[in-house]
Amino acid sequence: QVQLVESGGGLVQPGGSLTLSCAASGSGFSINAMGWYRQAPGKQRELVATITRGSSTNYGDSVKGRFTISRDNAKGTVYLQMNSLKPDDTAVYYCNAVDRFIPSRTYWGQGTQVTVSS
Repeated sequence: QVQLVESGGGLVQPGGSLTLSCAASGSGFSINAMGWYRQAPGKQRELVATITRGSSTNYGDSVKGRFTISRDNAKGTVYLQMNSLKPDDTAVYYCNAVDRFIPSRTYWGQGTQVTVSS
């Protein structure tokens, strides 16, 4: 069983930066792709970014050019560097991982709040 623990959320001013981290514990070696999703109040959960074990990345249109996803396979950790933050980026950010051997099995973290406000 894989457990995902996020950290790094908080309050930041518009234009500021923030870095989120997500550490996989348990059977971390069995993870393939990892990623970040977010959900704002009253909205559906949406893709922020994903990254494969081979470091191929994919970004949601709203964050391209501002956010960067990276991972450390040895540590079982994925990072999200967020720059030029906007109020519209305010949401709960969830870490996601896809099982390496059973692609239909996914894991979710508990979520971390990011608030962009002056």
